[in-house]
Amino acid sequence: MKNAPPLRDDCFAMPRGVSWTPVEEALEKLHKSLENILNSSTVRVNDSCGRVLAEDVLAITSHPPFANSAVDGYGFTIDTLIADNEIALELSVGRSAAGKPFIGKVLEGYGLRLLTGAKIPEGVDTVILDEDVNKIENTIYFNAGLKKYANIRAEGEDILAGSIVLKKGTKLCPADLGVLASTGIKSVEVYDQLKVAILTTGDELVEIGNISENSQIVDANRPMLKAQIEKWGYIPLDYGIVADDEALIEATLNEAANSADIILTTGGASAGDEDHISRLLLQKANLQTWRIALKPGRPLALALWRNTPILGLPGNPVAAMVCAHIFAYPAFSFLSGSGWHEPVSFKVPAAFSKNKKAGRTEYLRARLNIDGHAEIFNSEGSGRISGLSWADGLVALDHDTENVKKGNICLLYTSPSPRDATLSR
Repeated sequence: MKNAPPLRDDCFAMPRGVSWTPVEEALEKLHKSLENILNSSTVRVNDSCGRVLAEDVLAITSHPPFANSAVDGYGFTIDTLIADNEIALELSVGRSAAGKPFIGKVLEGYGLRLLTGAKIPEGVDTVILDEDVNKIENTIYFNAGLKKYANIRAEGEDILAGSIVLKKGTKLCPADLGVLASTGIKSVEVYDQLKVAILTTGDELVEIGNISENSQIVDANRPMLKAQIEKWGYIPLDYGIVADDEALIEATLNEAANSADIILTTGGASAGDEDHISRLLLQKANLQTWRIALKPGRPLALALWRNTPILGLPGNPVAAMVCAHIFAYPAFSFLSGSGWHEPVSFKVPAAFSKNKKAGRTEYLRARLNIDGHAEIFNSEGSGRISGLSWADGLVALDHDTENVKKGNICLLYTSPSPRDATLSR
């Protein structure tokens, strides 16, 4: 038949004459289209983990708050000692322990028993370790050569009072709470938590355990993406499964726009007969549908619905999860006030060989083997959701790459950010 198109065995192949947007260009467009949220509130440090600082935080007290001993040992003023080969030093009565400081001044030519963390009293500028002395009755003997200020943690040597402890835009992790607490800070100003509305579309979708017909499938996207949103530190607003009905989808989007900071949809973002999301956004919002040169994925819809951004992901669970990490994560990060942060990547040797077509970026489900090399899942099929559970991350083969040989260096995305949950189990 002369009118029939040629057969194709690659559903991700790019049709002739169609303009495809490279991943980097799509990310840049997405970044420029968003405005971060400015509302903030004051919360206790104990309740601030995962929140984003809305202002710089200044130390109230120094850390350490006073000079203290780094070891169990004995303290003295070193300049008063006669620097012979062996030094004999009589001990003062008493000691300084953590929380129970020595009251008074250590006299010249005398030493004092000090325990780790103890406040350094007046008359002490050097501490010698227990292991480096020989104590006989009330006198200690040790060799000369110790440097002044040895084994003493100086006041403020870590953080000085009045200095910036953590900067605006920092997403607080557990270690940050320790830093804040140690510098006398009780509460911090943080941006309001990002609210992400999530919905899936499709007449074929049902909730877990509700399949009654053999034409139905369980909605895997919502539980997967909802959990990921929570692990990233944001609040998911679940609007459930919405049938392929434009009026119902429109009503749901209206409701979501009133409550959420951004709307995340899966399914209906392409140009098929039942792709109502893209059609609605085209008719009633400033839809930007990007035919993105990537695998898996491709259709990504971005629009403003009643001034609320919508990010429309593909309906396929693998493509939805990959696009969530590559596109939704930096968008959420930016909107939440912590800045535009793309997934963290590492250069590692490939434990595989692969040929690919130039002109698109491919993301392969991957994990590190015992040798520290990236191995990939045994199928690239975007319907193989088990590969997401198997993987620890994604190997990215860039736009122009045509082949990778075993041992070549490749880029492995193992997590969105060191401060966020990873793709791994």
